Formats: sequence, structure tokens, C-alpha cells
Amino acid sequence: MSVRENAIHQRVAVPPLEDDHRRYQRIQLQVPLFIRGRDAQGEQFMELAKTLDISALGAFLASPRPLAINGFITLTIPAPSITSSGLVPAGMAPIQAKVRRQQEAGDVYLVGVEFLKPIS
Repeated sequence: MSVRENAIHQRVAVPPLEDDHRRYQRIQLQVPLFIRGRDAQGEQFMELAKTLDISALGAFLASPRPLAINGFITLTIPAPSITSSGLVPAGMAPIQAKVRRQQEAGDVYLVGVEFLKPIS
């Protein structure tokens, strides 16, 4: 994690509550992905972003643009170019998600999304 990313994560990180009863544990994992949907101005877009943490039910993302709260987006993890060898899976199906919260942090937007179906 770069110094900038670490600072962003620390600025918004909230210590877990003693009675935090999440159904699925969050994992701090940075994965590049494409976000496709409508932004806060209602315009269609596709942008490269990344996860900051993820669970089976949702993710915390760093996005270069503001998204529409309660809007629906599609997340796609790019497959490695070596998939033609047959040794590496072709990638995951796109993940449908709903934007639940958002916070501006410098030149990025920190976005909490809920997956429409849990990932496994």
C-alpha cells in the first residue's frame, strides 16, 4: 500500500465495535476493477478503480469519480492476459452492486457498496 493509500485508509478507518456482528468478515485487499454505471450527474461511465477492503456482501472502493448514492453499478475484475493457456480461469462474472455510502478524500471518492448477491 502506498503512503497516500495508507493515509486515506487510516483517515476513514473506524475501529471495530466490540459488538460488531457482521455476517462476513472484511478483508483488506486491493484489487483493481472496472466500475460501470451512472455517476452522481446521471452520466454513464466506465472507470478503473480498486477495492480497499471486501467481504462476501460488499466492498469499500476508491473511485476516481463520485457515484450516485443508491445507484446500481457493475464491478468487473479484469482477467489476466494469460487466460488463453487454459491454466488460469477466465475470470469472474461481473458483480452487481448498490452504492450505499460515499466520502470525498482528496482526488478520490471512497465508496461503500453492497453486492446484490453474495460472492463466494
